[in-house]
Amino acid sequence: MTYKPKLFVKTYGCQMNVNDSEYIVGQLIKLGYSTTEDIFKSNLILLNTCCVRAKVEQKIYSLIGKIKKIKENNPNVILGICGCMAQKEKENIFERAPYVDFIFSPSQVNNLEKIINTVKYGNLKYISCENTSEFSFNHIPVKRESKISAWIQIMRGCNNYCSYCVVPYTRGPEQSRGVSEIVSEVKNLVKDKYKEIFLLGQNVNSYGKDLSQPATFSELLELLNNIKGIERIRFTTSHPKDFSFDLIKTIKKCHKICNHIHLPIQSGSSKILKVMNRKYDVNYYMNIIKEIRNNIDNIAITTDAMVGFPGETEKDFMDTLRAFKEIEFDEAYTFIYSNRENAIASLLPEKIPLKLKKERLWKLIDLQKEISAKINKKLEGEILEVLVDKKPKRYIENQFSGRTGPNKTVVFTSKKNLLGQLVKVKIIKSTAWTLYGELIE
Repeated sequence: MTYKPKLFVKTYGCQMNVNDSEYIVGQLIKLGYSTTEDIFKSNLILLNTCCVRAKVEQKIYSLIGKIKKIKENNPNVILGICGCMAQKEKENIFERAPYVDFIFSPSQVNNLEKIINTVKYGNLKYISCENTSEFSFNHIPVKRESKISAWIQIMRGCNNYCSYCVVPYTRGPEQSRGVSEIVSEVKNLVKDKYKEIFLLGQNVNSYGKDLSQPATFSELLELLNNIKGIERIRFTTSHPKDFSFDLIKTIKKCHKICNHIHLPIQSGSSKILKVMNRKYDVNYYMNIIKEIRNNIDNIAITTDAMVGFPGETEKDFMDTLRAFKEIEFDEAYTFIYSNRENAIASLLPEKIPLKLKKERLWKLIDLQKEISAKINKKLEGEILEVLVDKKPKRYIENQFSGRTGPNKTVVFTSKKNLLGQLVKVKIIKSTAWTLYGELIE
């Protein structure tokens, strides 16, 4: 039996990073590696990193420090750092951790085979962080985590330069994948029996503007909606400044597009939004929500919101609470402002004390929990369509979970293996985050 070197990959951050790791693993399997979840048994360790918040970056540096002992015990172990922190910290990583063997940026994921061969056979430290002129995953092997729902990057990078964010510096300017390449990928997923696709981009609403033959996000959605075999289409993230009425019409008429929209508000204060360089105010955002709800039935709207941005007064925070009460999001991903040294907001005065930021965060979390529980309570007694996509991590016999079109998690029991199937479930009980139901045979 041929020995296969072991690969350990740890992924931090967003869905883009998760999908990047799928391409990383796919390429390394092609090179003869097999995956392991035991870092101590690995021959190649890859950390796919995130730097959106300082706390995550600190955790990654801590793990890099622990890996030093593994390298000391086995100098043949190769250690690579990739992802957004690799791009941001490329000058510092080798200095802080000289035992790291190579670094590459998100834009170089599809060049991994060349990078690995350079490191292994060139016996040298290597950095590959230049931006590529074209964004393509054509002919790049991929090992997907799920056999039911597939991530598809339709674009990468960002041109918005929100004052708190380093993504434009770590992932570069916006680049769209060609329409035909995306359509081809989806058709191949149909052949592999995938039921759901999840389109990814830092701002999917600006898809296609940079292509030699320009296309809009709405046009892409319509093309994908017409592909037979795919049952559901999801997407994230949408920037409010680019959310058009044309997109609302497309979601309404295309039956495969799930009635769930993730639309980050970030703050309920127009003053703070201006300093954040979000390019919209609260009234503009409210009008988008109104148009969405007036035109799309049973729509679920989720959001991102930040507290403790520099200069955020008590009134600004109360404006955020007021916006949450008025809009009533289905869910919200809430977090504390994290100072990023390359972002413009890091230069702003009036930093908010950590204790106050935490107090505001918990007030917002408690409010959203109350709103989510109220929304989900209304679903008790309803019969909902659920795409069954997993068994709970804590094994309970015959228990499955899945998601509705509006992205509600539903847990139920069945004696049959229903993974990958669309089923009907009657909701019996609800919490703020989960629905519990009975399978309708």
